[in-house]
Amino acid sequence: MIIPWQDIESETLNNLIEAFVLREGTDYGEHERSLAQKVDDVRRQLQSGDVVLVWSELHESINFMPRGQFRADAEEQE
Repeated sequence: MIIPWQDIESETLNNLIEAFVLREGTDYGEHERSLAQKVDDVRRQLQSGDVVLVWSELHESINFMPRGQFRADAEEQE
């Protein structure tokens, strides 16, 4: 289920984004990016609609997913 990120308190949303960025452990290549830059990237993707905030009832967890991946996963479950 998609959770409207606009309905989440700013500090809570920021904490969710930080936790996501920190657990991803992604290698950004030649130039390392700061936590603040990574958080801004995720926030920008949320605002543009490229990424959605998803509640998984099965796993009882919140995650960020590319919108297209969420749609594909939802279609597979139907």
